[in-house]
Amino acid sequence: MTNSVDAVTRQMQERIENYQRRFGVLFQDYFKRLRQEFDAPKLSRFTPRSFDLLEDLSLRGGKRQRVAFMYEAARLVTSEPVPGIDEAALSIELLQTHLLVHDDIIDDAPTRRGGTSTYYSYKEEFPEQPQTALGLALLAGDLAAFLSLRVLLEADLPLSLRQALVETQVTAGAATFVGQMYDLERDLPALPTEEMLHEVSDYKASRSSALAPIQLGLLAAGEDVKQFDATLRRYALMFGISGQMCDDYLSLFGDEKVTGKPATADVRDGRRTYAIRAILAAADASERERVESILGRQDASADDIDTIREIARRHGVDQQLRSQMHRYAEEACVEAASWRPRWRDEAVTFFERIPVWGVERTL
Repeated sequence: MTNSVDAVTRQMQERIENYQRRFGVLFQDYFKRLRQEFDAPKLSRFTPRSFDLLEDLSLRGGKRQRVAFMYEAARLVTSEPVPGIDEAALSIELLQTHLLVHDDIIDDAPTRRGGTSTYYSYKEEFPEQPQTALGLALLAGDLAAFLSLRVLLEADLPLSLRQALVETQVTAGAATFVGQMYDLERDLPALPTEEMLHEVSDYKASRSSALAPIQLGLLAAGEDVKQFDATLRRYALMFGISGQMCDDYLSLFGDEKVTGKPATADVRDGRRTYAIRAILAAADASERERVESILGRQDASADDIDTIREIARRHGVDQQLRSQMHRYAEEACVEAASWRPRWRDEAVTFFERIPVWGVERTL
């Protein structure tokens, strides 16, 4: 039985790696064409520079989970090539590039995916003109968002399908923007409820990272997604909560070389993440006061972070988080298993396995 499970896991990982390689080439070709075809002022230096930074961020890495979800969603319906699937993949990742650029502005984050964030690249280029750097970063992010829609609008597909794909992307993008605002709202209460954190995960991550890619893949394959809306949303929500818990856990307990994000970031920004909420809920009065005295301090040191980690481990918060993220991942697996009577078994297995696999490979 174990050998069978391992074989399925290896096969799934090989498929994901294949999507990563294939999409890397696809993205490179896209940016090459963009430079050749885009209607930009001939004398402009800033426009081609924005393309350079967007391409660098887009190609720098990421798990390409959204791309894998979209292709595998199409494979739920058919094993044959699906017209428009590559354009939909480009659209997904261009929207993600937009979200990352703006997220780093909101968080004033210097790094992303192991390199300099787009915002900080502009800050380095314009050290004496911070408003120019901010404006260029905002505009580069906005450009990526509009490019994500243009890819779909220009796809050689029936008008009704193009419209459905664009509507899906617009809906996902709008939900994510609301999620970003809700994320900032979350950090104002001293102790947000778990329900609030789940809603933040839903709007900020689940809908654009899981739900929309699955919807796009099914739509491209000719499926009517509306009749499966409830089960797709349940799957995306459980997967999103598990993934967000994992990200929050790694932000405090993970290896910075692996996460590409400083372990001090969430603490210095005073973020009320799943991890921080669990620590505050478990701590006694004096410990809670100590944690609160560190949260939101831009000068929080490595020793301060170690203090928070020590309090967390003292109360078993690290193990609690690991258990919870596994539980939500397993609920997503159960939901995906229910798809087996209506869709292709091999692709169903992918969605059934990936939530737990995603948690276990990062911890």
